[in-house]
Amino acid sequence: MKVALEVDVLTNNNRAAEFNRRLFEETKTLVINLMSSPGAGKTTILEKTIEALAKDFRIGVIEGDLATDKDAERIRSLGAQAVQINTHGGCHLDARMIAAVLPQFDFNEIDLLFIENVGNLVCPSGYDLGQQHKVAVLSVPEGNDKILKYPTMFIRTELVLLNKIDLLPYLDFDVEQAKDDLKGVNPQSSLIPLSAKTNEGMDQWFQWIREGIARCKNQ
Repeated sequence: MKVALEVDVLTNNNRAAEFNRRLFEETKTLVINLMSSPGAGKTTILEKTIEALAKDFRIGVIEGDLATDKDAERIRSLGAQAVQINTHGGCHLDARMIAAVLPQFDFNEIDLLFIENVGNLVCPSGYDLGQQHKVAVLSVPEGNDKILKYPTMFIRTELVLLNKIDLLPYLDFDVEQAKDDLKGVNPQSSLIPLSAKTNEGMDQWFQWIREGIARCKNQ
């Protein structure tokens, strides 16, 4: 019974994900599912990304949190449209939650949609939301063990943003070891060291997004 229930849940999720994916493809909208543990810096990265790219692209954000709309308010203060989803204890967003809020966006007026998932290094990676890209954020204070301790997250993501590298002089974190660990669990993934506080490395992230939007528009 437990196995049957899990299959049923994932089947329903995947149907909704396909609905979402068709909409994103038809409207040529680049959609990025951004995942991390709590406090890794997803929202700050999004703020800096919006500030850098809003002059060239129309950006929307779906914010996932257990409670409050604090992160959505931070995004709205920058002039971007943000829709909040509160999971009320749920550890991840699923495709049906995303489908339910998509009518709040005019996809003729959006080039780039971020889905900021609930802070958790386990559950979110297992659910297809219909996005084109899954990106994980790892932060220096979390330590070098997270990629190997939570491999499912990093196996399922194609890019890792290593945030808070401004703290490297003060913490025992080995960037090269993190790159080696990532290649060990997912040879197709890559890692961008950056700091959303100082902007170091952020240009590489912005370029990755620009290239993704260009591919999406040319499909």
